[in-house]
Amino acid sequence: MARKDALLRLHSRLVARRDALRKALSGEMDMREFVALTDVGDNVDAAVDTANDEISSQLVEIESRELGQIEHALERIVQGAYGRCEFCGGKIAEARLNALPYTNSCIDCQRENERNGQPFGRGGEEHNRWAKVFEKPNEDSDGDSNINLSDLEMDLSESR
Repeated sequence: MARKDALLRLHSRLVARRDALRKALSGEMDMREFVALTDVGDNVDAAVDTANDEISSQLVEIESRELGQIEHALERIVQGAYGRCEFCGGKIAEARLNALPYTNSCIDCQRENERNGQPFGRGGEEHNRWAKVFEKPNEDSDGDSNINLSDLEMDLSESR
């Protein structure tokens, strides 16, 4: 009974956080549309706006990733797989679930993934997708992937 209560409590936390993230993300998008319509200011204002947009973009990316992890955890609850590590199949410690309710890995597998350079998330799917891009040979290269900066020539003279 205690496990069921803990599961219900964690489900409530996940749903509340999911709803808050959805609301925040939709608010971010609405605010960007508003800012785009009010284009007033000088170069300094434009630079500050650009920096703020970059920070906002990074925050939206982080919140979107967290939202995806929460939705995945909610799916796992429905499937009856919540609380089990997706890598080894073992139980995830209750303390870890309380600290990070959307986790999909036990602490040992997470440490191993970090040690091996695997990303956070669901089994490294995103990493595998990007690995294809990084491993693709450059068609313009002559086969030499090492570039020596001293070999590059730059014209720094002003042309008027």
